[in-house]
Amino acid sequence: MNTELASFHAYIYGRVQGVFFRSYVARHARKLGLVGYVCNLANGSVEVMVEGESRQLEKLIDLMKIGPAAARIDDYKINRADYSGNYADFRIV
Repeated sequence: MNTELASFHAYIYGRVQGVFFRSYVARHARKLGLVGYVCNLANGSVEVMVEGESRQLEKLIDLMKIGPAAARIDDYKINRADYSGNYADFRIV
């Protein structure tokens, strides 16, 4: 089985704090077998750093664009990168 590993670093803007966005991302990332972290930023956005199988990363990106029911995604920036192997699991920071 040939799996391509990659990563992405994302910033999500809108109503994404106080609406369980971090737990939503963490739950889906773990289900997809991805590792990394999600955290709130002082400017009201959410930062996500994720690594794993490329196909699974794309699924998470699609899910993040929707978010949980109470969230409103106004904008997002996704920077793709090579897999680093720096993370053992997925954490909410």
